[in-house]
This record gives sequence, C-alpha cells and structure tokens, in this order.
Amino acid sequence: MDNDAAAVHTVNLAFTGASGAPYGLRLLECLLQAGRRVNLMVSRPAQVVLATETDLKLPGTPAAMAEYLAGLFGAAPGQLNVFGRENWFAPPASGSGEPSPLVICPCSTGTLSALATGASNNLIERAGDVALKERRKLILVPREAPYSEIHLENMLRLTRMGATIIPASPGFYHSPRDISDLVDFIVARILDHLGIGQELIPRWGEEKNRERDEE
Repeated sequence: MDNDAAAVHTVNLAFTGASGAPYGLRLLECLLQAGRRVNLMVSRPAQVVLATETDLKLPGTPAAMAEYLAGLFGAAPGQLNVFGRENWFAPPASGSGEPSPLVICPCSTGTLSALATGASNNLIERAGDVALKERRKLILVPREAPYSEIHLENMLRLTRMGATIIPASPGFYHSPRDISDLVDFIVARILDHLGIGQELIPRWGEEKNRERDEE
C-alpha cells in the first residue's frame, strides 16, 4: 500500500435505492475489517431495498442502525457512525470536514442525476457535491439495466468532473462459484480504487503465474 492509500483512515459510504444491497453491505464489512472508520448514510429507498434483497431489517433511527450494524460486523466502539438524511452537521456535509473518500454503493440513477446537476436535497447528495467540489475521491456504483441516454450522459458528466464509475457488472475470469464470489469481485475493485489491500479475489495474472511456477 502506498503512502497516499495509507492516509485513508475514514471512508464515507452511502447506500441508495438501487438494487445491489449485498454489494454495499459486503463493502461495509470489508472496510470495518480493514480497520477503517466509516461514516454511513442510508437513504429511505435503500432501507426498502435492503429489506427486499437481504434478511436484514434495519432499525429506523441512525443510532440504532449504527449499533445493529456494528454488532453484525464486529466494529470497534466509535468505528461506525450512521447519519440521517438531513444531518447537515455530519462530517461529509462540509468541505471543512475530514477529507475522506466517498463511495455510493449501490448508486441509484436518481442519485447520479442529482450529483450531475449539483442538487443537494439530502445528506448523500450534499456529500457527493462536497466530494466533487473539493476534488476528493468519489466512487459511484450504479446498478441498472439497460442504461438510458440520460443515465449514460450523467455518468459521462460525472466522470469528467473526476468521479470514478464502477458499474456493478462482475467479471467471471476468477471462476466464481456462488453469488458471494460475484459480490466480492465488485467490492475488491472498489477497495483497489480506495488503495485498501484486499484478498477477496486474485489480481489479474496472479493465479496463472502461480500455476506456471508450480509446474
């Protein structure tokens, strides 16, 4: 891990209402296991998606949600903070807050649109606006099919602003055996872009080179 990556102690993470809740939960788990402090934001549609795609029933308040998820993933005291949709005093809401990267996973096309047009109607949108204006790392993980021209234009516009778009489109060259392997493929790519070491999937060529060395 390089020096810049080592400086990433806190990661701002948001779940929005796109399908793909397992990606966000697995990423949260990996970040906590890597010892990162996480500022989590969960939209109301994301809570509906979580209840639909997983067995989790998140509590309604940020404090209860933080306690529940911290217990689920074994977070240390104070390692996980959850902020409500209109908590404008949350660190991700201001450029004078800690200069942390922001990952929106999964990222709804509505959130893409809001970020591309500078809307800040809730904390997640404001956090994205701050990341863009401060030139901080912003990773967006959309999950939609097919993409409309509007979706593609918004992704292009955000890419030109400095955001990184990682669609939730897992590859298959790591020989996945179950759904969790497909989830880990995307989470591993996100961790790579955050500069956080991961052993979820081998890097390209590692397995082939290892097999060749063993022959």
